[in-house]
Amino acid sequence: MFHSRLFGAALLLALASTANATSFVVTTDTVVRGVAASTDATSDVSSSFRDDKIVQAARDDAASFVASHGDIRGAKLESAFAHIRQQTPTLQASDAQLAQAILAL
Repeated sequence: MFHSRLFGAALLLALASTANATSFVVTTDTVVRGVAASTDATSDVSSSFRDDKIVQAARDDAASFVASHGDIRGAKLESAFAHIRQQTPTLQASDAQLAQAILAL
């Protein structure tokens, strides 16, 4: 009787640790996919708008936007956001990601 309970407890512990490991892997995969999508969007913007005058003119506004965590939104930056979204309508990037991409140019 004691051995069967011990075996049952060991089996339960093994299954629980497997579930935790699987949960960790799924969570990690989700985070990595999100970061990869953000990086892809940022690199797409930075490579295609490197010489764009509207985007280049918004660099100072982008720096203020990033430094203020989105509280300061200059007119040139708003114009650049609209221009970027018009040129690449399939781009799924937030304003913060776009501002960081502008600064990375």
